[in-house]
Amino acid sequence: MIPTAPLGRARLPVTRLGFGAAPVAGLYAPLDEEAALRTLAAAWDAGIRYFDTAPHYGVGLSEERLGRFLAGRPRASYVLSTKVGRRLVPYAGPAADVQGVDGFHGTPARERVRDYSADGVRRSLTESLERLGLDRVDVVLIHDPEGYARQALDEAYPALERLRAEGVVSSIGVGMNETALPARFVRETDVDVVLVAGRHTLLDAGAARALLPLCLARGVDVIAAGAFNSGLLADPGAPGARYDYEAAPGPLLARARRIAAVCARHGVPLPVAALAHTAAHPAVRTVLAGMRTPDEVHENTRAFTTPVPAALWRDLAEEGLLPEAAVGEE
Repeated sequence: MIPTAPLGRARLPVTRLGFGAAPVAGLYAPLDEEAALRTLAAAWDAGIRYFDTAPHYGVGLSEERLGRFLAGRPRASYVLSTKVGRRLVPYAGPAADVQGVDGFHGTPARERVRDYSADGVRRSLTESLERLGLDRVDVVLIHDPEGYARQALDEAYPALERLRAEGVVSSIGVGMNETALPARFVRETDVDVVLVAGRHTLLDAGAARALLPLCLARGVDVIAAGAFNSGLLADPGAPGARYDYEAAPGPLLARARRIAAVCARHGVPLPVAALAHTAAHPAVRTVLAGMRTPDEVHENTRAFTTPVPAALWRDLAEEGLLPEAAVGEE
């Protein structure tokens, strides 16, 4: 059974393992509708009740598929987050031209337009609700505002703050794969949550050095994504193993294999340790894992609920293989 934890000021009951819905929108390779819905059904059957999506994922395909899957299920039975900052517009050229853009395949003929204005936020959320077929979402995150920090702080955030005050959304925040700008949001605004991707893992302590302690001190909840760093910590022996969506650099590949060897001595699969490490920090309420197939759902839920012996963390620390600022494993 997957436990739950309260998220944001509305204390939303999120499962400690959440479903990241980018892969079911054709991340890395096309995925047909039937296969995507089977994966979502496997997640539901496994007890996952927190789902995260975004217009960016498959230029709306993720939201559309997730909405079709959730249709008819009691709205109070799950927690849903989406994002703002990229509006979608029809693509005027050949549909083939948009395939593979930002890593998504088999997508509709749309393109993304960055927009962190107040009007853009409202329009983006309205369009997301239409794709989802819902009248509300629970959490809205400002998505990847690097390069747009001033507009995101001055326009996007106040727009979300008003929507939260009006009761349109329950919790608001920012979602990124870096740590400095989310820390600014925590210091300068009244966000409820921060989603940080790939920066709190067995290979990267970027978030644990400053962002996670800051969130803990300010009462801002953390959604931790990218525990496998795009796949390297799931299987460092796989051909073409990725780190942060690209081919894994040699030194990181070697380090991941050393971590896997220590895990093997304790009879612990590397993904079990990777998920446990990311979940362990007291600021983290839920860990998002992207899942493409029912088998991946089963593997991740099994891994997430498998205990890790304290001796494994001690051995990793003794061999210098725990990232700096790691906490919570002992």
